Amino acid sequence: MSLEFHQVDAFSDRPFAGNPAAIYRLDHWLDDSLMQQIAVEHNLAETAFVVKEGAAWRIRWFTPTAEVPLCGHATLASAHVLFECYGEPGERIDFIYAQGALAVSREAGRLVLDFPCQQPTPIAVPEGLAEVLGQTPVAVLDAPQLLVLLESEAAVRACCPDLRALAQLPWPAVIITAPGQAVDFVSRNFAPAVGIDEDPVTGSAHCILTPYWAQQLGKSELTAYQGGARGGFLWCRLEEPRVKIAGHAHLVSSGRLHLDR
Repeated sequence: MSLEFHQVDAFSDRPFAGNPAAIYRLDHWLDDSLMQQIAVEHNLAETAFVVKEGAAWRIRWFTPTAEVPLCGHATLASAHVLFECYGEPGERIDFIYAQGALAVSREAGRLVLDFPCQQPTPIAVPEGLAEVLGQTPVAVLDAPQLLVLLESEAAVRACCPDLRALAQLPWPAVIITAPGQAVDFVSRNFAPAVGIDEDPVTGSAHCILTPYWAQQLGKSELTAYQGGARGGFLWCRLEEPRVKIAGHAHLVSSGRLHLDR
């Protein structure tokens, strides 16, 4: 038994930048345990699996340690693979996931995610968070991921958190963000609790970042950059109750995974 896969750098128009994801287009679902083992083998932030259901594609995402409820960059990568490697017709691909519907469209040379908006709520700074981050939070907001505002882009770039302590927080990931110099805002995303010390470019985090910065800056269209050692640019638009998150994608490898089962 062998399975074809494609690896894509999402939110990048060149190789070795953005966020890598391995994509499998399947005829039928594999056992959950096998999909998790495949994700471990690739050892990327995400491995995505898609299966055709009617006119749409059901999609699931796995880190090296767990299945996750939502992933932006691997959805962008999946659409790129379906369009460019398998010749999916049209300008839009509809996806189904456990909580509803997603879509990816081709617009002006970019792929555009249509994702749910996740409005964050201000909360008190959790005890010890400043020590864990090595930076003093300006504000902290609760959402599916913890959102932490820092004072500057330089503070975001300099942040070197205690990853073991971050993994003990009651959120699957921590986003740090600040106003940008060349873009509207910058961010980084740490998710050691789900096996990703730092995610280079996190589409799902921008479901939270977009409504926050749209309110702070008083505009609905925003430019963003996420990343540390490698990263990528995003173009975000708030269309409540949805957000549009656009970026490029670049195919870097294709191959077959051989299974002796």
